[in-house]
Amino acid sequence: MPNHTLCIDTSAGTSVAVLRGAELLAEFNDDHNMGHTEVIGRAIATALADAGVASHQIKRVVVGRGPAPFTGLRVGIAAATMFAAGVGAKLFGVVSLDAIAFEALSASEVPLLVTADARRSEVYWALYSGRTTSGAPICIEGPGVIKPAALEEMLSERGINPMRTELPVHAAALGQLFEAQLIDGIESTDLSALYLRAPDAVPTPGKKVSG
Repeated sequence: MPNHTLCIDTSAGTSVAVLRGAELLAEFNDDHNMGHTEVIGRAIATALADAGVASHQIKRVVVGRGPAPFTGLRVGIAAATMFAAGVGAKLFGVVSLDAIAFEALSASEVPLLVTADARRSEVYWALYSGRTTSGAPICIEGPGVIKPAALEEMLSERGINPMRTELPVHAAALGQLFEAQLIDGIESTDLSALYLRAPDAVPTPGKKVSG
């Protein structure tokens, strides 16, 4: 029998899904890109309840690694890490833009450019050339962060006219991509967050001590 998998992504909004193998059982989506800490617990509980799956039945947890701003992304990774530790599940990481590409790619629409709002008038981006035989997207460049005008200039200079998508990240796609990666033998336990730039909040300089 296929394993039950809990999938979590907080790279933009909050998305949580429960899958049995590649079959989606339930998904919870909150599109707000703030307040992840307040939403994540309810999102996980709702997805599990809607799927009719108890916490101890989850054998794998898959979490989106971004790229994304610091605060939101770390909430999802922390929640996934704690849940997996609590139930003894195996923990895996997936690049969030790859999950968008997995949902958006078709055989006739390559190369595909995936972009997502990075704030500060910038976008996260990655370029894909197609799929593996199992269906996993093939990333040929990125992920990166850049000003939209600079991205367009780069594409123009290189003669690349890609299909484009700005789909949100869905936890269901995250889990289905993970199943494809398992088939290809390229699943990853890397949970490092792809911030791609320094966090907005930094420690303040310490006060000078005279004397």
